[in-house]
Amino acid sequence: MSSFVIDVESDGPIPGKYSMVCFGVVKVDRELKTTFYGEVKPISSEWVPLALAVSKITREQHELFNDPKKVMIEFNSFLNSNNDGNRMIFYSDNLAYDWQFINYYFHYFLGQNPFGFSGRRIGDIYSGLVKNLYKGSAWKKLRQTSHTHNPVDDAKGNAEALIQINDMFHLNGLIS
Repeated sequence: MSSFVIDVESDGPIPGKYSMVCFGVVKVDRELKTTFYGEVKPISSEWVPLALAVSKITREQHELFNDPKKVMIEFNSFLNSNNDGNRMIFYSDNLAYDWQFINYYFHYFLGQNPFGFSGRRIGDIYSGLVKNLYKGSAWKKLRQTSHTHNPVDDAKGNAEALIQINDMFHLNGLIS
């Protein structure tokens, strides 16, 4: 099983009506050096200035980014070349948000999502392990890399926390 932590920045709350701006991916292993960064130009003329401001990217910069289909083809190639030959697992801080954009872009531009139809939210895993549903954000203290809204930094910090969770609870199958 190959595990990947993914973080997305967008210019609005939903894909299709709004656009993904950029995303970062980190393969979960002990080194966390296998990464991917994608910047995609808008697929819609609509955008929410406050949402775009989170990424510190202007609309003018966003409009100069790469063709989304090309980026998703490159991302798919990255995943395939870094897959250990088994099922790939999508992990995220906010699965409901990050997943919807990646899933939409894969299906819209490539006709399929290599992650299948599911992913895992780190906070839910942690809550289950500590047996407390109110601890869904407590795992974030395990990050070492600062949460900057650079999606590779954010994915790396989340992967660091996931590895610590793995080690604390002696999980099996997370780290390749």
